[in-house]
Amino acid sequence: MDHAGPTTLSPRAVRAVRLVAVRVDGGPDAGRDAGGDARRVVTVGTAADCDLALSDPTVSRYHLEVRHAADGLALVDLGSRNGTFVGGLRIERAVVPPGTRVKVGANTLVVDDAGARAAPAAAEPLPGVVGHSPAMRDVAALARRLAAVSTSVLIEGETGVGKEVVARAIHETGPRRAGPFVVVDCGSLPATLIASQLFGHEKGAFTGADARRAGAFERAHGGTLFLDEIGELPLDLQPALLGVLERQRFTRVGGAEPVDVDVRVLAATHRDLRGEVNTGGFRADLYFRLAVARIVIPPLRERPEDLEPLVASLVERFTGVPVAVAGEHPLAAAMESLRRQRWPGNVRELRNVVEAAIVLGELPDGATPAASPVAAASIASPPGEVASYRDAKAAAITAFERAYLADLLARAGGNVSAAARLARMDRPYLIQLLRRHELK
Repeated sequence: MDHAGPTTLSPRAVRAVRLVAVRVDGGPDAGRDAGGDARRVVTVGTAADCDLALSDPTVSRYHLEVRHAADGLALVDLGSRNGTFVGGLRIERAVVPPGTRVKVGANTLVVDDAGARAAPAAAEPLPGVVGHSPAMRDVAALARRLAAVSTSVLIEGETGVGKEVVARAIHETGPRRAGPFVVVDCGSLPATLIASQLFGHEKGAFTGADARRAGAFERAHGGTLFLDEIGELPLDLQPALLGVLERQRFTRVGGAEPVDVDVRVLAATHRDLRGEVNTGGFRADLYFRLAVARIVIPPLRERPEDLEPLVASLVERFTGVPVAVAGEHPLAAAMESLRRQRWPGNVRELRNVVEAAIVLGELPDGATPAASPVAAASIASPPGEVASYRDAKAAAITAFERAYLADLLARAGGNVSAAARLARMDRPYLIQLLRRHELK
């Protein structure tokens, strides 16, 4: 998932959507079941919003998630108090065959394959989103439905899957599209500054507050506020955020007068907040308020159908040359090499790899793209003109820095600390360079 271009690819077969079913085979909730008809994922727990809601007090609010994996059914314990057991072994994550018996609390479950349904029909694409797989078609269809309303949405997925891209698409296809789209990264701000960033402050509220400052909620009035990495929000600030969501009113830091706002809130996290709720690391009431609706974006490794269209779209983005037919682009010969990767950094890692390949002419594993442009192409002058030495040198350095950093991040799997170690560079300086080149 990344910025979409005019890419049109030849039709490809798309896998059907695999479904799961879970039934209680023994225990106080025997006879209850969920899934089977339309569920790709089943959540088990005592919370009312679980797909299989149990009454057993030894089961956690959010206990277990069951979904399809490439070679079986994936079980994910959601940080439960009493654990999830298969064959007497306590598991956190496991892949098991259909028909496996699973113990949660005093209940015994049977997890099973419920067959398949046809992949959803391709809908009108979301702005900036590339994805042909059944899972991404589901994401696009749900995002379009949610764009028409003003409810809060929690967007979940691993780092780099494109959560902000989906959030922007929801904003841009909804009735608030003419309003601002304001982003707050809760994971990159010191805890002491988050309240000021969200709610603003009055002059003199703290040392260095030499003027009144509007916070993100004020700046997003009439539009959308996107709270990225909401799982990093300190516990002591969560009641204040809940209050704003409930009342659409807040008070600036150091202020006395309430400020009324009209803001839609979208939030994103790479964590599973249900597990954080179980352990007390995230308030249950705030989770319920944020997750009125949930969009879960699957990692790139689980949707291989999306790799080729993503590469084609990225090639268009970096070269400016439309890819009219699948296979007609500089990385076509390297697709097999790209398919072998696991992409722990997901689409962000793929973007960095493609950019480095386009500029430097090589992939991290040593494969060589076909007919890749070189860095010199980025400093070409208009016909009949010659750039000055200073301008040409500056452009070459900029192209080198961006390509080097993109390749560095790709090799480090998107991990900035690991990238700094690889480059033997101070982490703060690396972050500065990444922000300068809009790579972070």
